[in-house]
Amino acid sequence: MKKISLLLVAIFLISTPIFFNSCGNSKEKEVNPLADSLKNVNDGLSGKLNEKELALQEFISTFNEIQENLNTIKQKEKIVSKSTVGGDVKNKEDQIKEDIQAIYDLMGKNKNRINSLSKKLKDSNLKLEGMQQMIENLQASLNLKDEEITDLKNKIESLNIELSSLNTDYKDVQGENEAKTQIIKTAYYAFGTSKELKEKNIITKEGGFIGIGKTNKLKEDFNKEYFTKVNIDETTSINIGSKKAKIITTHPSGSYKLVGEKTVEKIEITNAEEFWSVSKYLVIIIE
Repeated sequence: MKKISLLLVAIFLISTPIFFNSCGNSKEKEVNPLADSLKNVNDGLSGKLNEKELALQEFISTFNEIQENLNTIKQKEKIVSKSTVGGDVKNKEDQIKEDIQAIYDLMGKNKNRINSLSKKLKDSNLKLEGMQQMIENLQASLNLKDEEITDLKNKIESLNIELSSLNTDYKDVQGENEAKTQIIKTAYYAFGTSKELKEKNIITKEGGFIGIGKTNKLKEDFNKEYFTKVNIDETTSINIGSKKAKIITTHPSGSYKLVGEKTVEKIEITNAEEFWSVSKYLVIIIE
């Protein structure tokens, strides 16, 4: 209620000078320092609200994904249970193994998602009431599902179906997912003079007509060892410190800017996801 009252006061004070100004055409618009101050507070509150909304949307999306996985697991469990009732289960062994493996993979993804949610909530400065309790409830649901899956696995093995070859270790599944994420979040950059990059087998000149108008391009079999590895999420700028700098790999122009007046001090990446969307390798020619 205090926030709402504050916003109403701000709106009233901000709109008041405009009203009086419209009544007297010969008078200039009055300055209202208090209204300006309250407007700044209002803008700050709006910013925090948007940040909370974005965080909540992300959490809800993850919750929905986990729930969908649990629904799929439930369906797979029913299929496996039905397959083990009566008849010659040996004929269905491959399908049973495939379904059980799918269950373990989905459980691994769910545990990975919950760990990620917990970390994000812990690292966030936002106070999202009830979110921790929701995460704990999800974790409790997964623990119960763990017990059900173990019982199902024991039942299947009692039918002389060998499941030891399956990847049933959630840590392995989680590690595999994290490794894939690490690859996605990894990028590389290299910079140097045109001569240096040619000598290091990074770039080549192509195109043009009778030797005129050729442009520098990244070689198809370029030397990857010369590049510096970076984490896309953590790298917001790359220091250059040269008179001139030219990017020859493909990166959307609106996703970065060159910073510096007399010299190019650095490349500032303003939108990492867009910047690295076309190429995970960045090559800069400097002078």
